[in-house]
Amino acid sequence: MRPRVSVQDSALRNGNFSLRIDPVRSEDAGLYEAWVAYNMKVQSCQVELGVITVTLSPPSPVVENEQLLLSCNSSHRASLVETCWFHEHLVPTSRNFCSSHGALSILRPAMSDAGSWRCQLRYSDNEIISATYNLQILGFDGPTNPVVYAAAGSAAD
Repeated sequence: MRPRVSVQDSALRNGNFSLRIDPVRSEDAGLYEAWVAYNMKVQSCQVELGVITVTLSPPSPVVENEQLLLSCNSSHRASLVETCWFHEHLVPTSRNFCSSHGALSILRPAMSDAGSWRCQLRYSDNEIISATYNLQILGFDGPTNPVVYAAAGSAAD
């Protein structure tokens, strides 16, 4: 997993034998075990790493008015019961937003759809897992009136 993993050597003296993974990938999900030998004693611990991924299809950048699909998946083993999507508030299913099996289809994305999206997955064991995705959309975010006036001799944008 190198160079994505590191152990803080300076923290070992204080009893902190944490493992840092950056960036985490889907295949990193699973059980991790640490063994530390010190003064003829062995300490161990186990930690399970669950991974949640949010993917965009087609990949970024998204062009305004071109359909996109945001998918949310987790390594959690229980059955998925519910998926909710949030963009500031809960996103209701409508003519423009369709949700199915952990995915959200945005039929005609607008510049107002850019920004932070959060998927929340609820499982049969009542575990709730969420992740965010920063959606970027290419489009025109100018004045609603296409006429712009500028004084002669000045600059116009």
